[in-house]
Amino acid sequence: MKELTLKVKMHCKSCEIIITDILTDAGIDILEISATKNLIKLRFDENKINESEIKAIIEKEGYKVK
Repeated sequence: MKELTLKVKMHCKSCEIIITDILTDAGIDILEISATKNLIKLRFDENKINESEIKAIIEKEGYKVK
């Protein structure tokens, strides 16, 4: 399992919930998510998904990954 920290432009608690839902549906564990810090810490299985695919999932929902 690999851990990753991403900066994602979020606005509110609803953004946190949406992103959490889409990532957990993809089999990714959310360790921390904060709209006020624009931060997501997650853990994932590199054999099932990679960092680029995770970023693409988030961006497909309209969020900017920095």
